[in-house]
Amino acid sequence: MSFAYLFERFPSAVQTFCYREVIAMHALGMEPFVISIRRPHDAPDLALPFEVHYLSDEETRPRVKVSFGVRMRTPSALRHRDRLRFEDAMELGPILKARGIRHVHAHFGGIAARAAWWLRRIHGIRYSYTGHANDIFCESGAAITNAMLAEDATFIATETDYAREWMERTHPTASGRVFRVFNGIEIAPAARGEESKPPRIVSVGRLVEKKGFPDLLRACALLRGRGVEFGCDIVGGGLLDATLRGMIEELGLGDCVVMHGPQQQSYVRALLAKARVFALAAQREGDGGSDNLPTVIMEAMVASLPVVSTKVAGIPEMVDDGETGSLVAEHDPASLADALASYLANAALAMQFGAKGLERAKEKFSITNSAITLARLLTSRAGVRAPDAAFTRVPALHIPFWRRCLGR
Repeated sequence: MSFAYLFERFPSAVQTFCYREVIAMHALGMEPFVISIRRPHDAPDLALPFEVHYLSDEETRPRVKVSFGVRMRTPSALRHRDRLRFEDAMELGPILKARGIRHVHAHFGGIAARAAWWLRRIHGIRYSYTGHANDIFCESGAAITNAMLAEDATFIATETDYAREWMERTHPTASGRVFRVFNGIEIAPAARGEESKPPRIVSVGRLVEKKGFPDLLRACALLRGRGVEFGCDIVGGGLLDATLRGMIEELGLGDCVVMHGPQQQSYVRALLAKARVFALAAQREGDGGSDNLPTVIMEAMVASLPVVSTKVAGIPEMVDDGETGSLVAEHDPASLADALASYLANAALAMQFGAKGLERAKEKFSITNSAITLARLLTSRAGVRAPDAAFTRVPALHIPFWRRCLGR
């Protein structure tokens, strides 16, 4: 029995971990059928070694006819409240059955997972999903709740032990079916460029509350007040763009903080290669949302940079405080400034911690290891066909293969 990946949008430039994982699964011989509910509006320039099946357009698709048997299995009120995902499942069921697929795996406890929930309800096709951050920490108000998704899933993968324990406390019916699977990253360290002068801080992320950029700017103002020479590059776009630009002007940081807007990965890598330290002032949002395992921290570790961040969610599982970087309390710009100052003043310390961070990334976040972990769950928990070669004998993915697939 094979399986299918089910995504809301695929491939997406803001979800690089998803297409890395699918490519790794193909390299392992799993050969999943890849389905995207919607066409991406931000598709990266990729040369993917497989086809993606897109569902019909939600606005123009014909209304489905619901048989008596389906009506008996699906409460009318629930169908109407979640009509689009119900229709996704009605369209997908025959396609999957024709291919002999009896299990789907979705990323995020959102649109794709809800479509998978309906697949199980209507067609008896089992599902699992990877829960990431706000999709599991916060309720979306959708008809299919997080509790319903967790209760009916064959298994759930989460990015961190923090999230695994949170899921089992919050959804006791899922106890014993939640497993930690780190998001994987390509471990291909780039050569360090000549460091910028004065030394620079880099921070990357959507300009939203949980990334804590206002606290980073306040820390920068404290550094400036102490006479520390530095520059700071902020990469990303979002709702707080105007607010942050206003803060930069108000705090008098216009000559040392640069807002780069959203950029491609190659642009970010070039900034990381010349930086002294990476910072992410992550925090919990008012509704309970937060980061969980920020990919940007992995990328900074692969770039051999020390990481200054906060003790939020799974970040302590990434950054070893005092070895690969520094962790401070959220909403504490003074401590953030102290930690940043230690690396800005000591290039040797930054280099030492950055080198340890790279080694830790190789141990924990290799995409090959992450894909193998998920593949083992799919074969042992969901009965998905295993490839001919044992996972333990699968070699690490070769960098030329990755660059060919990712168009580099």
